[in-house]
Amino acid sequence: MIVKQEKKGNVTIYYVDKDFDDTKLTQIMNTSLKRQQITHIIDHDADVYTVQGKLLLKFRKHKLNKKAVQLFYDNIIDFAKKPTNNRGSASGSRHKNVYNNPKIMTNIVGYFDKLSPKQKYNFKQQGIPLPKITVRETRFLQQHPDKFQQLIPLIQLINKYYKQYIPDKYESQYNKAKLTPFHIDDTAFTTVTTNVNYSTTVHKDSGDDIDGFGNLTVIQHGLYDGAETCFPQYGIGLNVRTYDVLYMDVHQPHANLPIVYKSHDAIRLSIVCYLRISIYNQTRGKSKSFMNKHIQLIHSNKNKTTNKNKTKTTNKNKTKTHKNKH
Repeated sequence: MIVKQEKKGNVTIYYVDKDFDDTKLTQIMNTSLKRQQITHIIDHDADVYTVQGKLLLKFRKHKLNKKAVQLFYDNIIDFAKKPTNNRGSASGSRHKNVYNNPKIMTNIVGYFDKLSPKQKYNFKQQGIPLPKITVRETRFLQQHPDKFQQLIPLIQLINKYYKQYIPDKYESQYNKAKLTPFHIDDTAFTTVTTNVNYSTTVHKDSGDDIDGFGNLTVIQHGLYDGAETCFPQYGIGLNVRTYDVLYMDVHQPHANLPIVYKSHDAIRLSIVCYLRISIYNQTRGKSKSFMNKHIQLIHSNKNKTTNKNKTKTTNKNKTKTHKNKH
């Protein structure tokens, strides 16, 4: 609930208190939000603090430029629409096995901190022990490096406003990013998650830099209502739309209200940039040359397995031909 508000230039500053205690919060974790659970939707420039004075979020409308937004959308949308099951509690799933999670359109670009099942299989096929450092390029970066470069202008803009609006959190995170070569050029980020038409359940983010601040950008195509990003314990939500930036404490429980489609082709592409702390922990102090050799190791192992399988297929076909001749 909002207990106090004041104006500072064009920015409204809110102070909020909890609508309910942590016991009730535990009961709604991993559940979907309903409109009646949120009492106030913010759709203007705002800073929100708890009554204890802790910053909860900063929200700014119309900050991003059209060219960077369009470049990002055009180069990512086909990949972003691919369904995956790599979201757990945020999708409402309680399964420990990721393959039992519901399939949703959520994907990761940039760098990741775990080898894929296929990469592990390739190492096993070659009889090679898994590398101690499991950081890798994501599939998108590996397969579409030119498209990835087209994403960077928007990512750097998000980084710019992060530095401007949350300088203390930014500096801490940026200093960590600088220590690993596995980061996105000139930013405090290693990784970007994209979501298409995905309303998260009540959850806290994990795996990111605990000392940093989260962010959210949205690109809208077609028409929809809802999908506001909310902090249910405080009863507030933010109507994030194209060109807006939201910086928030993602270690506080948050979720989206349901999407209400107004056109059949409606798309809500949400973009979250962050530093995966395991990438930092595994590779801090490593050089660029180490990164290149490490990536080459993972790529070459894939090629060896592919060539090995091709050889097996060729030999098998030769055997069949030899038998047919007799």
